[in-house]
Amino acid sequence: MSNMQEIDLARCTLREANSQLQSEDATGAWAIRNPRGRHALAVGLTTPIDVLIDGQAGYYAAGMNQHANITIDGNAGPGVAENMMSGRTHVRGNASMAAGATGHGGLLVIDGDAGARCGISMKGIDIVVRGSVGHMSAFMAQSGTLVVCGDAGEALGDSLYEAKIFVRGEVKSLGADCEEKAMTAEDIALLQSLLESAGMTEYPADSFRLYGSARRLYHFHVDNAAAY
Repeated sequence: MSNMQEIDLARCTLREANSQLQSEDATGAWAIRNPRGRHALAVGLTTPIDVLIDGQAGYYAAGMNQHANITIDGNAGPGVAENMMSGRTHVRGNASMAAGATGHGGLLVIDGDAGARCGISMKGIDIVVRGSVGHMSAFMAQSGTLVVCGDAGEALGDSLYEAKIFVRGEVKSLGADCEEKAMTAEDIALLQSLLESAGMTEYPADSFRLYGSARRLYHFHVDNAAAY
């Protein structure tokens, strides 16, 4: 990007870097150099700025994002885009466990694989993963969409509420109260839109399967006690 403002973490503290990005006066495009796996990079941003993390990020990068467009040019540690509200976070590598956890909105794109519990307790965020996801992904997911172009690990969608899960590859096992659903034209349109937004149009929407809640655990019933 032209006119990119730079923050070099070899020359300033993490607190100083985040303070610049969190400022109400922050505008334009920013690059964070020498991140070296630091934790909590580019968190709590509230303005529509572009941020490039030039390397590996540690725990909770891009957490609590509102409006910003954040790109991690490397791998991300646990909890990337945790509690994201809006905007976009793009990981150009792999993500560790709990990517997009509790996210309320916005789009999280992961070019590689994501670890266990991807999208845990998601509340409206959309997550698109080019690779595979680990076990218990979308655990207790309440709303939003998880798209997996690769495979999914054990207990996918365990205790799912109203989130939708699209998987193109194999699912090792489904969690409690998660089941395969028939795809409607509306589901296909939603999936196509997300794949386009994530830049993954090489995957046709009709090659995915849809999973959602069987709604047996919404209210306690003694016959289902073993599933809780």
